[in-house]
Amino acid sequence: MTSLTLKNLYKKYPNSDFYSVEDFDLDIKDKEFIVFVGPSGCGKSTTLRMIAGLEDITEGELYIDQDLVNDVAPKDRDIAMVFQNYALYPHMTVYDNMAFGLKLRKYSKDEIDRKVQEAADILGLKEFLDRKPADLSGGQRQRVAMGRAIVRDAKVFLMDEPLSNLDAKLRVSMRAEIAKIHRRIGATTIYVTHDQTEAMTLADRIVIMSATKNDAGTGTIGRIEQVGSPQDLYNEPANKFVAGFIGSPAMNFFEVTVDGSQLTDAQGFTIGLPEGQQKLLTDKGYQGKKVILGLRPEDISADLIVEEAFPASVVEAEVVVSELLGSDSVLYCKLGQQEFSAKVDASYYAAPGSKVRFTFKLPKAHLFDFDSQKRIVL
Repeated sequence: MTSLTLKNLYKKYPNSDFYSVEDFDLDIKDKEFIVFVGPSGCGKSTTLRMIAGLEDITEGELYIDQDLVNDVAPKDRDIAMVFQNYALYPHMTVYDNMAFGLKLRKYSKDEIDRKVQEAADILGLKEFLDRKPADLSGGQRQRVAMGRAIVRDAKVFLMDEPLSNLDAKLRVSMRAEIAKIHRRIGATTIYVTHDQTEAMTLADRIVIMSATKNDAGTGTIGRIEQVGSPQDLYNEPANKFVAGFIGSPAMNFFEVTVDGSQLTDAQGFTIGLPEGQQKLLTDKGYQGKKVILGLRPEDISADLIVEEAFPASVVEAEVVVSELLGSDSVLYCKLGQQEFSAKVDASYYAAPGSKVRFTFKLPKAHLFDFDSQKRIVL
């Protein structure tokens, strides 16, 4: 059983007047796969390095299995880390790279061989054990780096953007490999990425972090915006930042005014509100006020049947760019000066410059307070 508690962690680098990470508070359960995701500068890797002991914790407490480890040396935390750049020894074989840490810890030769062979079997590296890193592909090198961590039987696995050096196709296959490996070894894992697709496909829970400019404009401050399962973050984002970060293509946002039973936009379009949403917005005091309407591209339809079902939510927009993605098309459109994207069936492909009637599926829309940018719960 391995759990972690990150209790109000803060990080301030020497010669800086501002924190790089603020008030990072998180409980991680045994065998959980946690993903830190966010833009560059939000403190994902800094927080990971604090857990590993590679960065000092300025304020707050870090517990591993209820033991306070703030001042425990990295080698004594029983943590295995997989880095972005693989960090393999070029003069050693795959076998020796994977065995190196065990040799330092004075494991017996038989025990080392057993652990390396088991890890190589899990990772599909049996036939490469006698090769050196230069003779391997990028994906194979990444698997060796993971194998070196797996043989440790560590309490916690930390992965810092391990797939960022791979090409797109290999990233997809390695994502699946990492998911399978986690299920087999069942270790508590923290994974850092800037790729929200990786986060959505791998995580039990996602920690979404934001980067805010500090008051002097000399750097950014990383904070947690929301923690939850991929489904929770997708369906119930806490604020506009989370809603815009999760989902591909990104959510569309429109500045609109609540006007009776309608939402009106400065660009000149008017769409009807479902009765339930209208009542709740009225009860919450939003009549006559500006709000932010958020609609995912897949909730904007070009289907005539959908138009007939929601006749009050139809707009006509000009297609600027069309992307044919096989079974789907993404249409990047313009409505006055407002740009948005719609993900439609490939049969609704439209050439740039053409006019298309779109239906906004308002029952699936999200509304955000204009000032706080927090989601209005409807």
